[in-house]
Amino acid sequence: MRDFAYQRAHDVSGAVAVLGADPDARYLGGGTNLVDLMKTGVERPGLLVDVRELPLDRIETTDDGGLRIGATVTNSDLAAHPEVRRRYPALAQAVLAGASGQLRNMATVGGNLLQRTRCGYFTDLSKPCNKREPGTGCSAVEGEHHNHAILGATEHCVAVHPSDMGVALAAFDAVVHYESAQGPGELPIDAFYLPVGDTPHLETALPAGALITGITLPPAPVAAVSRYRKVRERASYAFAIGSIAAALDVHDGVVRDVRVGIGAVASRPWRARAAEEALIGGPADAEAFAAAADAELAAARALPDNGYKVTLIRNLVVAVLTELTEEAAR
Repeated sequence: MRDFAYQRAHDVSGAVAVLGADPDARYLGGGTNLVDLMKTGVERPGLLVDVRELPLDRIETTDDGGLRIGATVTNSDLAAHPEVRRRYPALAQAVLAGASGQLRNMATVGGNLLQRTRCGYFTDLSKPCNKREPGTGCSAVEGEHHNHAILGATEHCVAVHPSDMGVALAAFDAVVHYESAQGPGELPIDAFYLPVGDTPHLETALPAGALITGITLPPAPVAAVSRYRKVRERASYAFAIGSIAAALDVHDGVVRDVRVGIGAVASRPWRARAAEEALIGGPADAEAFAAAADAELAAARALPDNGYKVTLIRNLVVAVLTELTEEAAR
């Protein structure tokens, strides 16, 4: 690991000023991803600016009935918060599905959004990787890619985003708030993550040196009946090979509102808008759910070893929406 300096931030503006003056600096939250990447040599910052003690660790109800979640709220506190569990249960379930209790105690909400891919070629400095070194190529396309992207990928990168939390945030239209040298700003989560295109090393639309200060979840009555389901290769402490965060409002057998986010299928948490559009106003039954999944997955482009994900996601959509329909009928 490269030698680095350490500085504790005392206020948001001061932290942003340090990053603005030193492009070799990085913000340090829980460090559960950044420090690992520093050990492998993927990240080599000269200065870490510790933001854990900034006053960004609260979860509050907004005036319109949504929630504001501070960037340094730990994953454990987010999952345990009574308003999160009551209003957005799929979010609490998604957080609990990720990592171990010890890691959740350290990991922060802001850091979770910014965690980088777990693609083995990204962390292997001996292999080409466009995300790590632009223009060198994507080793996964011709190599090991059974858990790689089927949606939104290009020949430049087929890695997937590893966040469980992000899938639920995508389903519920989260807005990311940040502070930059130009002042405060915000980005809807759909705009926060950039498409792969031919620049996979550019992962978010955050301005250079910007610090995430929080996330807002707008009011969403449909989210009260929601669920997160994760499929992985072992029962715990594993990243998803496919996941879904879904919410459903059914009245007299007709879908009035629905939200679907899908994970482990793209370089970002994937909002299944085609599936949602296919369902609104239609019947809440397994046939309709399968047709909606097919509408979303029509754009899927599988590699030789990850085509199973198309069937997996289709089955997840049908199973979870069916469960939510049955729950709403009780």
